[in-house]
Amino acid sequence: MPPTPAAPAVRFDKVSKVFRTPRGELKALDGVSFDIAKGEFFGLLGPNGAGKTTLISVLAGLARASGGRVTVMGHDVVADYAAARMSLGIVPQELVFDPFFSVRETLRNQSGYFGVKNNEAWIDELLAALGLADKAGANMRQLSGGMKRRVLVAQALVHRPPVIVLDEPTAGVDVELRQTLWQFISRLNREGHTVLLTTHYLEEAEALCGRIAMLKQGRVVALDRTSALLAGRASTMLRFKTDGALPPAIAAQARVTGRIVQAKARDAAEVESLLATLRTAGVKVEDLEIGRADLEDVFLEIMQEGAHA
Repeated sequence: MPPTPAAPAVRFDKVSKVFRTPRGELKALDGVSFDIAKGEFFGLLGPNGAGKTTLISVLAGLARASGGRVTVMGHDVVADYAAARMSLGIVPQELVFDPFFSVRETLRNQSGYFGVKNNEAWIDELLAALGLADKAGANMRQLSGGMKRRVLVAQALVHRPPVIVLDEPTAGVDVELRQTLWQFISRLNREGHTVLLTTHYLEEAEALCGRIAMLKQGRVVALDRTSALLAGRASTMLRFKTDGALPPAIAAQARVTGRIVQAKARDAAEVESLLATLRTAGVKVEDLEIGRADLEDVFLEIMQEGAHA
């Protein structure tokens, strides 16, 4: 089936997925629908168990949807699997590798799987861009976890796919790899590649993604431009550190991480009221900051709304 010229890079059309378990049916995806335009840097966010990895598995052809349809560059992932898979480069969460080959051999083999020949120049560019040039001859077993993660990224890109899928690519990796990876992926995005990112590092999603979908229990509960999500729920956030016990009225609506407290305030009057409540309760406040809500604040608010619904 030839691709449709006006088709988006990726289309999820009423996608559902039901798993049958000894306890009955588990609905992992429930009518998920959205498009990702060509050249977009798109974020897919959600808590554990929201259905993100299941959706990517359906996209990659590793799982069959119970209902709905998925296309990549106009190719149906079931009816035209080979063309759809050729258009995708997927970096999985798990560190999966063949222990019997060197890094360069691994990338050559991956090129062969996609029928790509005379690929040495691009392999050299990938090795250099991802900081693997000095590891090209090393056996995969000899690499650290971070270096293996870099090889997985190179494997996903070795056939120059128009759509790049990154499933938690920076989970458990060091700052250097994050910076190296995002510099290279951002460059590919500027050159026209479409990027789909799932991550629990919401500051990455806020910095990189032009548009975001949020999943909750297999359903899309938010879908908009990142700037619109932030602007639509913009609020003042009071951030401070304390060792004291918060008054119940503040503790009920604050987000507490260790000594750091973040509390929402709609306006200046509410900021003054919060501070007065803290003073009256004798709570000592350090490093007080007043700022705007970030994507993490928006994400938590939307997830709580989804739970209430």
